[in-house]
Order: sequence, then structure tokens, then C-alpha cells
Amino acid sequence: MLASRVVKVAMVASVALLTLLVTFDNLTNYDANFQFVRHVLSMDTIFPDNRLAYRAITNPTLWHVAYAAIILGEGLTGAALAVAAVGLARNLRASAGRFRRAKQFVFIGAGIGFVVWFFGFMVIGGEWFAMWQSPLWNGQQAAFRFYVTLLAVLIFVNQDDPELSQLS
Repeated sequence: MLASRVVKVAMVASVALLTLLVTFDNLTNYDANFQFVRHVLSMDTIFPDNRLAYRAITNPTLWHVAYAAIILGEGLTGAALAVAAVGLARNLRASAGRFRRAKQFVFIGAGIGFVVWFFGFMVIGGEWFAMWQSPLWNGQQAAFRFYVTLLAVLIFVNQDDPELSQLS
């Protein structure tokens, strides 16, 4: 169904735009989210006397490296999804096989994004650095919205697309 393909393109393009805007915002308003990374890594707002505090990273250079890795991951996610949206749009009326092959970058983009927001924010930030204990610097809910959205789009896009000629 052509409508299903159009919705897939729109969803992928929307997530691409979101992740590219996040990347742009982090580059142009660097300090805002850098403070988030600094506090999470330094573990300075977790529960007092926490035995996990030995994991804290207090080296500013490492804070910048970690933040750069996050921004790079966000940017790669957005770029892959943008390439995917263009590829899907170009193959909107193509055979089911060609349209399916155009989905390749959706998997790449969603995979990178999942690593950024699930592994980076939930596993590393949330558990390793005990971000969940911080009343102010806890990004788990925001990260959840990102990776669940990516997964939902990926699941929908991964659904088979019949040949358009079969629908007439």
C-alpha cells in the first residue's frame, strides 16, 4: 500500500530531523548539556555516601570526550536516518524488493541511536554512574522516549511492503 510507504518515509524523516536537531542544539548550545554530562560522570549529585562513587570521573578532558562521543552518535543517527528517508522516498513507487533494500539505513540509524540512548544513557549513565539517583541530572526518561521511538519506527518500517501492483 502506497500510504503505508508514505507513512514510513514520514516517520523516518521525522526521527532524522529530531536527532539532527538534538545534534545541532548540542553543538550550538554546548554548555547546556555539557553540564549534564559533567554532573553524571562526576557523580556529584547521587545519594550521599554511595559506595559506587568510586566510579566517578572528575577529569574535565574525559567529560568533553564523553560528550563528543554522545554528539557524534546523535549526529550519525540523524545522518543515517536522513539518508534512509531520502532512499525510501526515492523508492516509494519501486518494487517491494527495492523499497525493502532502501530500509538498510533505517536499521543502521536506529541501531546507532539505540546504542546512544539505551546503552549510553540507561546502561552507562543510569546504572554505572547511578544517574537514576540524581534529582536534577537524570536523563533516563528522556532517553527512554528516544530509544522507544526509534524501536517503534524500526518495527513499523520493518513490516513487509507488498508490490504496489498487487494492491490495484
